[in-house]
Amino acid sequence: MEVLLEKSSPTTASLKVILTKEDYQPKVDKTIKDYSKKVNLKGFRPGKVPAQVIQRMYGKSILVDEVNHILSHAVTDYIRENKVQVVGDPIPNREKAAEVDWDGQSEFEFVYDLGMATDFEVDFAEVPAVPHYTINADEAELNTTIENLSERFADTIHPEVSEEGDMLYGDLKQEATEFSTKTAIPTKQIQESELAKFIGIAKGQEVTFDIQSTFVDEAAVAHISGKKKEDVGELAGEFTFTVEDITRTAPAELNQAFFDKVLGEGQVENEEQFREKVLEIIKGNYEREAEALVRRDMEQALLQAITIELPADFLKDWLERSNEGKFSREQIEEQYADFEKSLKLSLIKNKIAESEGIKVEYPELLEYTRNMVRGQFGMYGGDDSMKETIDRIAVGYLTDKERDNYSTIFNQVFDQKVLDVLREKIATEERTIEVSEFEKVARGQEQEA
Repeated sequence: MEVLLEKSSPTTASLKVILTKEDYQPKVDKTIKDYSKKVNLKGFRPGKVPAQVIQRMYGKSILVDEVNHILSHAVTDYIRENKVQVVGDPIPNREKAAEVDWDGQSEFEFVYDLGMATDFEVDFAEVPAVPHYTINADEAELNTTIENLSERFADTIHPEVSEEGDMLYGDLKQEATEFSTKTAIPTKQIQESELAKFIGIAKGQEVTFDIQSTFVDEAAVAHISGKKKEDVGELAGEFTFTVEDITRTAPAELNQAFFDKVLGEGQVENEEQFREKVLEIIKGNYEREAEALVRRDMEQALLQAITIELPADFLKDWLERSNEGKFSREQIEEQYADFEKSLKLSLIKNKIAESEGIKVEYPELLEYTRNMVRGQFGMYGGDDSMKETIDRIAVGYLTDKERDNYSTIFNQVFDQKVLDVLREKIATEERTIEVSEFEKVARGQEQEA
């Protein structure tokens, strides 16, 4: 067998595989012999079918299977052993394949088209420093967060008299049509011009209104009347609503019950401790956001500092063929820039992993998954009695082949290891900024990415 690589450009090549009879015939003969022992044919004793009969009946298909098996290994082994920086998959040359005469040839020649990335090195000295932000979470940010939490954990009260924003519960009727239903009317869904009718009323009072001109849209009328949206046009004229109950959400008071709802029971004992804990959480959240931004900045710096050429036309053709029916050529053209960026970044990370000896072993994947499961159990995740349950869930998650969780976790652990190297190798410039400024920076980075 002979395997030859012929480069047609810095990013494209063809891989020629030449097979002689000596390469495939021993395997073909062995398979025919195995068939003769296993196949059952009328007129022959089991296991005693002559080889020439097997050859006549199945010889061609056996030859094709064995040659394809040899080809697959030959191409893969050549690429691996010669460290050819292949992108996409080798594409068989269909014209060459169509010329093969399986009945008359004893020597076969097959050609595969390859797409390759140009050679590159990762020189961290050429990568510029990236900013590392410390976000100034001040008293104003703390107060805003607590206000939002008090609204999120708002208490529901039942006032005697309605105000704007309340929800009114009661009977909706129209005597002329004998229409009657129990319903809830959110005052937020009432037209501003009609709102005064529903403000300042108490339980037991009635409100009369025109159902078509009172609410903001047909969806609101449908919700209140219980009708389908397409049927609300049938409703017309004045309706009467008798108030039975009024509900209002009021911001939660800063008391122990509120502290327990937000942080968990018994985590803090007073408002001072609550504010300290919330500020700690705010800072932790911003630190994670800052780390994510550093990661994006480092990846962008690598892409800008390292030149890699890719075979755009080859990759677009490969994407179209490998995703046949899923994406049109137009969609591939539109998304190619993002694909190319992701591919270059993957090549760079693999190069770093190779030079730094980064490996990911199963015990690391299992521990990473355990921690993920512990996080889902929250405060109970650290309980020793949960260890067996957590292990069972973690193993089950990793072995779920349908979702390919193993690959997902592998990539996450691999990326984290590469990021650890980047944090050591790429310089950072420390910057302290306000929350509003950081949000602008993060939005700008997302738009550039």
